[in-house]
Amino acid sequence: MTGAAVAAVAIAAPGASAVTGPRVRTAFTLPDDRAYPEGIALDPRTGDAYVGSFTTGAVYRAAAGSRAAEVFLAAGTDGRTTANGLKADRAGRLWVIDHTAGIDVYDLRDRSLLARFEAPQGDQHFLNDLAITADGTAYVTDSVRPLIYRITPADLARAHGGRAPLTAHVDLGRAVPPHGPDAYTLNGIVADPTGHRLFVVDMTGGGLYRVDAADGSVRQVTLHGGDLVHGDGLELSHRTLWAAHNTSNTLTRWHLSPDGTEAHLSRTLTDPALQIPTTLAHTPHGLLVVRSQFDKGGPMGQGTPTTPFTVARVTGM
Repeated sequence: MTGAAVAAVAIAAPGASAVTGPRVRTAFTLPDDRAYPEGIALDPRTGDAYVGSFTTGAVYRAAAGSRAAEVFLAAGTDGRTTANGLKADRAGRLWVIDHTAGIDVYDLRDRSLLARFEAPQGDQHFLNDLAITADGTAYVTDSVRPLIYRITPADLARAHGGRAPLTAHVDLGRAVPPHGPDAYTLNGIVADPTGHRLFVVDMTGGGLYRVDAADGSVRQVTLHGGDLVHGDGLELSHRTLWAAHNTSNTLTRWHLSPDGTEAHLSRTLTDPALQIPTTLAHTPHGLLVVRSQFDKGGPMGQGTPTTPFTVARVTGM
């Protein structure tokens, strides 16, 4: 799967041609044969991509146009043993989630740790993904409790150079259907361009929820044509929403209504070459999709992964 097109099962919107159908290629490779990548972030200023290792906490950097990533933050940096959700903001900061400990914020220029927001003590939690709005506010999902945490620019300024608690902002407990005690719930999260609306997926129930960032009100989005079961990372550009469905090796593309209350499925790609996709990032040259291989000796299964670990480029989605 290095550079060659692979076979795909795709359901395209009416009128789409086979020529423009989805194609999966390798965008760049990752160092470390135990990387098991999970999250990806694009620097909006440079186009550089940052990818986190779920199993070691390392963060890799692939310069824009590069075919190979290098270590940006070594495994165990600042005591971090895992790195899942990542985002880079317009102020030149990299946000890295350690799902058990909290969120580290780095200066991309010198790799210095600017702040650490610590997860609540004594409560079960699984910090998973984050979105950063236009005003610099970060919103973080919890996959075992239906909570969204918030870090404002003022919170970051107060914590500069030190530690601060991570506090809950929205409880979706009344909106999301109950699941079993071992089920994961909230996962991917994105914000619209205004920063007024957040969209978050319930990966077990398959629902999508619109959250008002200001008052915390929640409304389930009506999905037409499919669902978001196994939905992991999300990406939003204008009113086009993409989702990575991890264990089903699927990507979907949705069109949101102007008020964000409805979403219509417009394309589906299911392909084993996606290798348990956990998240994705939209670029002018296609989607960058993290191939986690979690089912090959990683968190979800036994076996031997294909090395080197890679990030895919998917076009036609």
